[in-house]
Amino acid sequence: MPAALSPIPADWLRPDWPAPAHVHALCTTRAGGVSAAPYDHLNLGDHVNDAPAAVQANRAVLAQVLSEVGAPTRPVFLRQVHGVHVHALGPATPDGTEADACTADVPGVACTIMVADCLPVLFTDLQGTQVAAAHAGWRGLAGAGGRGVLEAVVESFVLSAQSNQALDAINNESSVVPATVSSELMAWLGPCIGPTAFEVGAEVKAAFCDDDPAAAQHFRPHGHGRFLADLAGLARQRLQALGLHRIHGNDSSAAWCTVSQPSRFFSHRRDTSALGGSGRFAACIWLGGVA
Repeated sequence: MPAALSPIPADWLRPDWPAPAHVHALCTTRAGGVSAAPYDHLNLGDHVNDAPAAVQANRAVLAQVLSEVGAPTRPVFLRQVHGVHVHALGPATPDGTEADACTADVPGVACTIMVADCLPVLFTDLQGTQVAAAHAGWRGLAGAGGRGVLEAVVESFVLSAQSNQALDAINNESSVVPATVSSELMAWLGPCIGPTAFEVGAEVKAAFCDDDPAAAQHFRPHGHGRFLADLAGLARQRLQALGLHRIHGNDSSAAWCTVSQPSRFFSHRRDTSALGGSGRFAACIWLGGVA
């Protein structure tokens, strides 16, 4: 697992990937907040019946850490709906904006994805001109017709490159959009429900395999029409199909499983029925100043 780096709390994760120095990223855990059980301690979700004052205090903890790592930075909390919409963040983007992915090309705001079993995916390009974060539960990952939230994020990088090329042409500057923009991207997969815990029905398998029969390798029969699914493996397959070769983080091993680590990660599937609720942790990525 990635090592923590001060001033990030020791239990939080810092992606171990070759991102440019001015690209910052982290993933919180349960450590560092004030929420009471079953949301103890650093619950960042304001939609899970936790005390609003506790959630605001926890979000303030995160905002302080982001600003200590780089320039003053505000985490933008989306209203995630298991869709594929990508929202471009700006200084005025309010919390609660409906989207399941977001991008930023300016400092001051952090792309922030809340999860508790779903897969957070962080993106940047080799130059660090843009960052993005995606909420990849199985519905958003599968999408429709083979286009899910990860495809939508990569499309946003392509559109940005094309826009920059057009602007440079207007200014009579030399600029060429890479033949394959995705080859210039890297992704980091955070913790999620692991392949020994994610039991699903045939409809979930069909959502992936009807468009890509090769996805079947990430489903293991579990009796009576049920399967164990490898969510991170499905995401890696999607990213590789898009042309990404730099994929880091979650390798589907037990160390990344949210369900099997109750002291470290929230898990909706593990905790909601047993404890009556579950908090949310978050993965963030943002741009600092370029040296």
